[in-house]
Amino acid sequence: MTTSAPSGSESGSRSFDLLHPTVQRWIWQQRWTALHDAQEAAIPAILAGADDVLISAATASGKTEAAFLPICSALAEPSGAGGFGAVYIGPLKALINDQFGRLEELCGLLEIPVHKWHGDVDAARKARLVRQAAGIVLITPESLEALLANRGTRVPSMFQGVRHIVIDELHSFIGTERGAQLRSLLHRLELAVRRRIPRIGLSATLGDMRAAAEFLRPAGGERVRLIESSSDGQELRLQLKGFLDDAPRPPGPRTPAGDQSEDIAGGGGRAIADHLFAVLRGSNNLVFANARQNVEYFTDLLVRRGEQAGVPNEFIPHHGNLSKELREDTEARLKDGSLPVTAVCTSTLEMGIDIGSIASVAQIGPPPGVAALRQRLGRTGRRGGPATLRMYAAERELALSSPPQDELRVQLVQMIAVVDLLLDRWCEPPEAGGLHLSTLVQQILSLISQHGGVLPQDAYQALCAQGPFQHVGPGLFKTLLHDLGQADFIRQEKDGLLLHGEEGERIANHYTFYAAFHAPEEYRLVTTGHTLGSLPLAHPLAPGSLMIFAGRRWRIAAVDPRAKVIELAPAGGGNAPAFTGVAADVHDRIRTEMRLVYESDTVPVYLDSGAQRLLAEGRDAYRRLNLARTPLVDWGNDTLLIPLRGDTLMNTLALALHQRGISAARQGAVLILADTAPRHAIDALTALAAEPPPAPESLAALVPDQVIEKYDDVLGEELRTLAYAARKLDVAATWAALPDIVAAAEAGAP
Repeated sequence: MTTSAPSGSESGSRSFDLLHPTVQRWIWQQRWTALHDAQEAAIPAILAGADDVLISAATASGKTEAAFLPICSALAEPSGAGGFGAVYIGPLKALINDQFGRLEELCGLLEIPVHKWHGDVDAARKARLVRQAAGIVLITPESLEALLANRGTRVPSMFQGVRHIVIDELHSFIGTERGAQLRSLLHRLELAVRRRIPRIGLSATLGDMRAAAEFLRPAGGERVRLIESSSDGQELRLQLKGFLDDAPRPPGPRTPAGDQSEDIAGGGGRAIADHLFAVLRGSNNLVFANARQNVEYFTDLLVRRGEQAGVPNEFIPHHGNLSKELREDTEARLKDGSLPVTAVCTSTLEMGIDIGSIASVAQIGPPPGVAALRQRLGRTGRRGGPATLRMYAAERELALSSPPQDELRVQLVQMIAVVDLLLDRWCEPPEAGGLHLSTLVQQILSLISQHGGVLPQDAYQALCAQGPFQHVGPGLFKTLLHDLGQADFIRQEKDGLLLHGEEGERIANHYTFYAAFHAPEEYRLVTTGHTLGSLPLAHPLAPGSLMIFAGRRWRIAAVDPRAKVIELAPAGGGNAPAFTGVAADVHDRIRTEMRLVYESDTVPVYLDSGAQRLLAEGRDAYRRLNLARTPLVDWGNDTLLIPLRGDTLMNTLALALHQRGISAARQGAVLILADTAPRHAIDALTALAAEPPPAPESLAALVPDQVIEKYDDVLGEELRTLAYAARKLDVAATWAALPDIVAAAEAGAP
């Protein structure tokens, strides 16, 4: 059911009257004049203590309070049960630390203890909590995993009194291996206490509430209470600036080798840095640069501009490879607000950490999606003022040899499409695909650790038949156990009991085991005894090499492979290092919206003159290439297929064409069909459309490297192929789209 309730003053609010008197007094002390609509609806639903509840509300609209005002009211009345009374699960340690600070005051008034439990909390404090669990515990999925695996016999007594489990930033878990792990942990926790525990999901960016409800309560989503806030009509100030990225200039005679400064940077990057420096100084801002390498690159450009102007530096980086101390210092400076600071960041500052008043948000290049942009936009305008968003697109300067994908100005058009969908209040629905076999491997090993061993039928019942991996049938599970035995992850006793194999025991006892995602081998970066962060070594680094890290320039003084430490010394030049990771797939709806942008004559009012010129060039190219009539472009010996469809569909189509002998490589929104004439491409597409859809695994078998997730390399060929197909391909959607693609190609054929 979907619930909404009008907000009103506390004196006229039925929900306010349901709260504990101390909680009511705390609300008055905050000088609130009304409860938000989501709070009005959530308070009675949560106090009833029976239903799962999903709350969707804009950032800074009181989602956390919507959950904890009623939870604290309930916990103020002792139930008699021991252990924790409520559990909060957050995706980031920083978010947990922030929520801990927000809850301390209210819970202190109620004499409800609040505890943090994550990797930065010392072991002695955790040991005391095991013996004296009480109040509210704020924990990460990885720490909950460690708790179940290492203290399995103590879990029932620690969690027997839990009345609610709150999952914050729910959207960040959906469709991921970490999300599959979380759902398994929640189910295992309920098995340990032998009862169902009501769950409360919180998010600002849910594209499909019903699908999110199904994630929150597998096989029971229809019974989840849905609460959607209507109070997100925030004023938005927006500008999208367009720049030409000319060819980088070669290093001059005084440029140090490997120096990535404006001497060799593209003109688009320099122009973006110039504008950011001019408009952001003097206030607190966030600049989202998408990739960690871009964060370091733009921070360096901005720091150099401050040095050249002789002014104090206000620009600092923030990403996951920086040390905890550096990240926390940035967050503290933003929250303090006494001196202006702008953080150049990745998604690390996308979540709901309280970083005070942010004047504006900047986005360099296309955001990962509409949901990500909405989340980022929520960081500004949180004190009642308008939200300010500055977007920057840098497109390549065109030459006679420029390919059509450059002429189409795809990045700019994609950014316009994302903004249009944002204004239409659409965002990506949760991903439902994936077998999550890698995480199932982890959960089997963890279950063995928790109970000291487990029978195959009990593991299947706990994790699959009645658990969150219900898409894994008995035959598939049996094959998985066989693969784990072959890899020495598990062994079986004569009585049937599954135990860790030698390799499985080594893995389960390593600190990296508790994370469902793969952590690449990294070197620690150190200077004068202080750790700056860590760096995955995709390529070897030699002493004397120059690099940019933590917003400063360094020379590598020494490399210790045994200790995995790189010693750095200050230097005058450097390159932004390469990090691991891949870009997010573009949703099919975004590409569909891009087509509408190309075929419209309307110029969005938020484009500056540079962006208007780039849009005009992209639309001219779209018309010249006749893409409104045909998705095929004859390009030398190759044919370009540009149907403007999502990345998953394009990847599936590329493999299907490869199966018919056509080499197809995807570059963004374009499939390059090598050494293929347009007529041959049409014939191949027509033949595909006439055939029944193939088995997804037959296409996945064509992929040479199917290892995506942490334990995929343990799977046998059969399961690895199935897992890749479920994760990366969509045969049904591709075959549904083929008739339209073929019809357009035939209509545009000469």
